[in-house]
Amino acid sequence: MKKVLVVCSSGLGSSFIIEMNAKKILKELNIEAEVNHTDLTSGKTEYADLYIGSQEIISNLIDGKRNVAGLKNLLDKKELTQILQTHLGS
Repeated sequence: MKKVLVVCSSGLGSSFIIEMNAKKILKELNIEAEVNHTDLTSGKTEYADLYIGSQEIISNLIDGKRNVAGLKNLLDKKELTQILQTHLGS
């Protein structure tokens, strides 16, 4: 099963909201994936198939090995849907 990690600076507010939205969207798309949220420091040490967060935060995880997607608008469900389909869809 694919793993999605939603990252924000503190691992509390915005990442939790995005996690809940991502779970709902993945269910609607019939894509099975485990979704969790965390802070940036922990995110650097955890493995995931896809890392999602604000463009400002997620840029800290770009290392050429991680599959990273930055959101322009954290509350835009269409943008989140597109990212999930692009990175996890078949």
